[in-house]
Amino acid sequence: MASLLIVGADHLGNITEKLTDYGFDDVQHITGRKTQSVKKAISEDTDLILVLTDYVNHNLSKVIKQKAKEQSLPICFAKRSWCSIQQVICEHREECMAAQSCMKFQSRSS
Repeated sequence: MASLLIVGADHLGNITEKLTDYGFDDVQHITGRKTQSVKKAISEDTDLILVLTDYVNHNLSKVIKQKAKEQSLPICFAKRSWCSIQQVICEHREECMAAQSCMKFQSRSS
C-alpha cells in the first residue's frame, strides 16, 4: 500500500479516485488554508509528497519541502489539473523503477 500526501487545494474532487489507479491506496490531504498547517507533521508511512503549486502559499511550500528533506521523502510539484498531476506521478514512478528501490510501483505496472 502506497501513501501520498497532497498539500494545497481546498477540494480534490475525483483526483483521489484516479490516484488509486496509480497505486496510492492512502491519500492524505492538507489544504493549507489554516495558518497551523505549517506545524502538521508528515506521517511516517508517507511514500510521496505532492504539492499543488497553484493552491499553496510560499511559506507552507518551503516548510513542507524542508520536512520532506529531513525525512528523505520524495516531493513533487504540480498544478491541480489531472494532466499535470499524472505527468509528475508517472515521472516519479519511472525514476523509482529505474532505481529499483520502490517495489510498490513495480507491482502495479507489471
